[in-house]
Amino acid sequence: MRVARFRPARRAGAIALVSALALTTLAACGTSSSNDGGDAGANGSADPSAPLDPKTKVTLTIDCMPPAAKAAELKEWKEDVTAFNKIYPNVTVEGRSTPGQCLEPPRFTAMLKAKSQPDVFYTYFTDLPQVLDEDGAADISAYVNDKTVPLLKDIDPGVLGSLRQDGKLYGLPTSNYTMGLLVNRKLFKQAGLDPDNPPRSWDEVRAAAKKIAGLGGGISGFGEYSAGNTGGWHFTAQLYSRGGDMVDASGKKAAFNTDLGKQVARDLHAMRWEDDSMGKTQLLQWGDLQKQIATDKLGMFLAAPDDIAYMVQQLGAKYENFGMGPIPGGKNTLAGGNNYMIKKGISGDKIKAAIAWLNYKNLSVGKGQFDWARSKADGLPVGVPQPNFWLNDSKAKDDASRVQNATMPVANFKAFMDSPVPGKAEPPKAQEIYKVLDTVMSAVLTNKDADIDKLLATAETQVNQVLANG
Repeated sequence: MRVARFRPARRAGAIALVSALALTTLAACGTSSSNDGGDAGANGSADPSAPLDPKTKVTLTIDCMPPAAKAAELKEWKEDVTAFNKIYPNVTVEGRSTPGQCLEPPRFTAMLKAKSQPDVFYTYFTDLPQVLDEDGAADISAYVNDKTVPLLKDIDPGVLGSLRQDGKLYGLPTSNYTMGLLVNRKLFKQAGLDPDNPPRSWDEVRAAAKKIAGLGGGISGFGEYSAGNTGGWHFTAQLYSRGGDMVDASGKKAAFNTDLGKQVARDLHAMRWEDDSMGKTQLLQWGDLQKQIATDKLGMFLAAPDDIAYMVQQLGAKYENFGMGPIPGGKNTLAGGNNYMIKKGISGDKIKAAIAWLNYKNLSVGKGQFDWARSKADGLPVGVPQPNFWLNDSKAKDDASRVQNATMPVANFKAFMDSPVPGKAEPPKAQEIYKVLDTVMSAVLTNKDADIDKLLATAETQVNQVLANG
């Protein structure tokens, strides 16, 4: 899927299992010593703020090249390399299809520790602390400006902020996402609900879920995760939507054992046990709810927009059957995304070449990943609301191209697009925290007699230990 490609994997540990099944590893196109400064080369500029001189000869290794199983995406990658080489004929791009490093947290961590990452390597916004702990990424602040990245001023500063620490920039974005309420339009209509006006509050979600579950036939009104770190991830999303926090401002203490946190758990417990609107099958994780809603067995769940493309491309669903609204509650929504970082220790010319490639491939409206006319011609999804980190004129141009080349009914996402909710980053030690909160979510959804106060108090103690060990 184009949007936020491979996005869920390190966001929640076991999410990768579904996507990984579809991936086939390609052999690396070549090898290059990432620490070799030998091609820092003649014709290079000593000024880091200057764009790459087209005469400069360098070789770049870049991971997460689309695998052979993703034929259209791989075709576009190769086309972009060819087009890039018309501008920079002396840059050799060696793409590596390494789904293990891109998808699996243990392999990503092992790569960092071994200093075996390629020159340009794929990460998630939440990976920045881990990468810096391993001293793995170059500070590219001096290299990134409106000459090297012409549309820099039009990139959402909140997205760029996810790639900064202590005022230094360590990456450039590829995609971003915010979570909303994904709905099955067919079931909404059958239950007498308006799919163009999804629930805006959690009380409305509960009421709508009861109506949808009332259709019978094993249909659930609302679905939620509770395993594989995804339960804690969605607990966080629900808490954010109510205005809560997972950790305090210092990042050293849990902040979810509050009235708002208890309300999240109590609402889910009531929907599961009083309303019977969430179905009897629980301990679900990423991939399970997508299958349910794609087969008209689920009315709604929290998701990022790219789930829709996944369901159509991988599960055979139809775009017109889905819509999205803003996350209920609307205070904040969990936000994230992915990016590329540049290996620390490589030559300045390699860094310049990497930025030139990333600018062409990922940060140019109408080119690279934002060439929506090409995507449509290649049978890839066009019209999903995200990635959309553009502002100003760039946003207007990109939005217009999405609509013009849409392969899906973009009006179905109007409620989501017209009511943006402020994005809030994942907490520190996100995966470890999510694992702890899985226990709360699973207990609430599988045990009618769950003691919510005790569950959250225990989780608070455990998360405080996680944060103290950081």
